[in-house]
Amino acid sequence: MIGVIFSFTKIRRLDHVGASKIGTVFIFILIAAIGMQINLAGIVSQWRLLLIGLLWMSIHVVIIFAVARIIRAPFFFLAVGSNANTGGASSAPIVATAFHPSLAPVGVFLGILGYAVGTFGGYISTN
Repeated sequence: MIGVIFSFTKIRRLDHVGASKIGTVFIFILIAAIGMQINLAGIVSQWRLLLIGLLWMSIHVVIIFAVARIIRAPFFFLAVGSNANTGGASSAPIVATAFHPSLAPVGVFLGILGYAVGTFGGYISTN
């Protein structure tokens, strides 16, 4: 909320000084702080779930690379499509923006498409 308020003031010009890079550092610090609260003993007690996760991610990687090769997609679609399937519409635009700021809508579209396909696939797999 404070960021939105600041965007209407002269403070928004700090972005040209490097405020976005500082913001990115703080996001990484936040993610690291969340990660430090993980219980690594759970990996030993629930090792089967870890194997299932590795299997699913392996299948995901194989499918993403196979489809990208078949349709001769650029690396951008590979990265954003993968993130849209695993991270959803909240993180896919961020990955798309890393390639070019004007590609954020493509990230949103791929994220929403990932939600739709994932919901449909989950429903089908339960029946």
